[in-house]
Amino acid sequence: MRCFSTNLASVVCTLVVILFPPTSPGGEEHFEPLFPREGVPAGWTVRAWNDLSQVVTNVVWRAQDGVLHGGQPRGTWLVSEREYSDFILEFEFKLGERGNSGCALRAPMFGDPAFDGMELQMVDERYNPEAGPSELTGGIYRAVPPMRQVYRPMDWNRYRIELRGNRLKVVLNGEIIHDLNLDEQAQEVRRHDGSLAPPLKDRPRRGHIGFQELSREGPPVRIRNARICVLD
Repeated sequence: MRCFSTNLASVVCTLVVILFPPTSPGGEEHFEPLFPREGVPAGWTVRAWNDLSQVVTNVVWRAQDGVLHGGQPRGTWLVSEREYSDFILEFEFKLGERGNSGCALRAPMFGDPAFDGMELQMVDERYNPEAGPSELTGGIYRAVPPMRQVYRPMDWNRYRIELRGNRLKVVLNGEIIHDLNLDEQAQEVRRHDGSLAPPLKDRPRRGHIGFQELSREGPPVRIRNARICVLD
């Protein structure tokens, strides 16, 4: 009888695992803070806003009181030294009246993340009143506009970005604004000089993450509660 009970318990446990699998890699316990210490972030490098191959040495990004502040003067990226492929990235951001920033995703350490990797836009509409929908907050820059515009000017906004292979899902302030199959994104994308950039379907599936500071006047971009869950 004891042997039968043991076998039955084993079968039940197996069924539980099948029907109710363990928590996915997106579980809370798997997240790591990106900027756990005060001061200049370790494991990150400052690069030119339009070419990540150019190292910038006279601009400092700094974490203070739990908030990362964009470097001044404008025109840089803070880029991770580490590469990522599949991950969940969460953070909050706040912009001034003419604030302009972006989040680089799977960017190579050369060229412009907006065209050679992917850039998820973060910008106040007053920065460029003539910007198209894909150039506003939530847009995959010049490629895909958000499903809806839910950016809150002059307030803290929260992104959740999930990349798994060819799938990109973005939630802004609790609302889904992207749920994309990147393999289907073949639309034409033009660089700032008018030349063609690779379509999203041909962009790298592994690269660096980063944050941009390109604001005009006012405070630089502020980032807080930034954390990542690596799914590779």
